[in-house]
Amino acid sequence: MQAEPKKTPAGSLVGQEYEVEVGPVAHGGHCVARNDAGQVLFVRHALPGERVLARVTDGEEDSRFLRADAVEIREASKDRVDAPCPYAGPGRCGGCDWQHAKPGAQRRLKGEVIAEQLQRLAGLTPEEAGWDGTVMPAEGDKLPPGEVPAWRTRVQYAVDEDGNAGLRRHRSHEVEPIEHCMIAAPGVSELGIEKHDWSGMESVEAIAATGSQDRMVILEPKPGARLPLVELDKPASVMRVEEHDGGIHRVHGRAFVRERADGRTHRVGSGGFWQVHPQAADTLVKAVMQGLLPRKGDMALDLYCGVGLFAGALADRIGDKGAVLGIESGKRAVEDARHNLAAFDRVRIEQGKVEAILPRTGITEVNLVVLDPPRAGAGKKTVQHLTSLGARKIAYVACDPAALARDLAYFKEGGYRVRTLRAFDLFPMTHHVECVAILEPVAKGA
Repeated sequence: MQAEPKKTPAGSLVGQEYEVEVGPVAHGGHCVARNDAGQVLFVRHALPGERVLARVTDGEEDSRFLRADAVEIREASKDRVDAPCPYAGPGRCGGCDWQHAKPGAQRRLKGEVIAEQLQRLAGLTPEEAGWDGTVMPAEGDKLPPGEVPAWRTRVQYAVDEDGNAGLRRHRSHEVEPIEHCMIAAPGVSELGIEKHDWSGMESVEAIAATGSQDRMVILEPKPGARLPLVELDKPASVMRVEEHDGGIHRVHGRAFVRERADGRTHRVGSGGFWQVHPQAADTLVKAVMQGLLPRKGDMALDLYCGVGLFAGALADRIGDKGAVLGIESGKRAVEDARHNLAAFDRVRIEQGKVEAILPRTGITEVNLVVLDPPRAGAGKKTVQHLTSLGARKIAYVACDPAALARDLAYFKEGGYRVRTLRAFDLFPMTHHVECVAILEPVAKGA
């Protein structure tokens, strides 16, 4: 029986095509354009300055903006290259945003997004933020056009109706079957996920640790489905997502991988957070410690501390007379952090949401703060609390420039200014970028 075609809502502009002049890059992996009626189009697969034929993928006649794909390039930017990945392009895999841009151009675009968000949401110029405007590639990632760094140590594959592993299309649940993901790290590719039949599975997540040979596969079965007999190309622990509680349970092998950073080994449990780029943890620890310059005896906070990466780095540097309090909401991450930091007598990890736990600690004064919040940012209430603690320096690690800029505005209200900001391209080919801002209290009378 033939499936009924999807119904297009009345007034929908999906499929409508416009020839447009492409304007500046916007946050989210697209560029801004306008059609003849003045409607804003967020156009993927385009670059600033190009003239393209844009086909609407989402939006109606009265929508505030439309989403579109550049399906034909009529005047190309000098920054354009043929996408190295065969699965990139309109209607295809949604994992990468900038396969069609030279590597240097990708970093410039990310820098433009950071600058725009800082100005619009925090009222800061790059100079006022202590930033030189550059986005630095990770070590080993500076490759010529046409080459792609294989950096992604954690890849979540979706599974189609035929049991093929693939990746989701942009803003869609549809699966793009693939034979190989170019940005997957070698340890992930070596598992051979794409070659296997995953019938009955909703998703398959592959993890390859940095600094150890540990690999893990997390299987999420469809309701009522049984796990397949997993025979991968390399040894790996196998976990499953339980249907009744969403928890991750061990099938065989270790329930964690060992990640190496800052000269120490960190246990990261299944489903736990760890930076995806193999150079990211070391790059960010170095930037944070260079910015904070911890002193012996300092009292420090590590908020949204995960498995204790920054807490351990701080504890190493502040000595036996210093102390670190970490706060993390994830139960498994807290268990891992306590394990990873067991050698430090003066480190304590509390479980719960930062906004709930921090006021209950009774802490009224600290020397240093590190915060690495989720994509939504820390928020006004938490920032206000932090500005009351009198920290000498605060390091804010941000994976979203909009959330960073909003929170920097709150810090400004609380008497803190950005001393330096650094940006790192730890997600090549995508629109994501990591920033480290170092804040200091504004001198009285300044």
